[in-house]
Amino acid sequence: MRIQEESEFLSLINQNLGIAHKVCRIYFREEEIYKDALQEMMYQLWRSFSSFQRDSKFSTWMYRVCLNTAITYKKKEQRHTGKDLKATHFEIADVDLGDKNLMINELYQAIGTLSALNKAIILLYLEEMSYEEIAGITGLSKSNISVKLVRIKRELEAKLKSIRHV
Repeated sequence: MRIQEESEFLSLINQNLGIAHKVCRIYFREEEIYKDALQEMMYQLWRSFSSFQRDSKFSTWMYRVCLNTAITYKKKEQRHTGKDLKATHFEIADVDLGDKNLMINELYQAIGTLSALNKAIILLYLEEMSYEEIAGITGLSKSNISVKLVRIKRELEAKLKSIRHV
């Protein structure tokens, strides 16, 4: 890459770094795995930056790369451990940070139990992306996103009720 491209890449990454952290927070709970996955995302973004078409917003493209990297990394991680993740793997330590943080942690805990695709969809929805943007990132149709979001919301509501009653 030319110096100008490197500068543009770094500027765009710094402006949108929260995207990678949000994706990692949804998919990875252990600090070391979180850091490794974040590093892998940065590598994949760097590696594929020259193919960024600029026909969509950088943030949309970054979500697509980060989500695909997270899903791939998660599959590799599960193959290496040979263990299925259980709901207890997503328990959050030190949640005594006030009601709002407790609610946020409970939401992340519930989201952590969703399938990889549903995690991606709800993350993008929580980022206030339009159904069209979510469809563009995930490769699903707009109507499929609408149906999936209704189901995901119901599933999360049930999971949150069970978390609060345990």
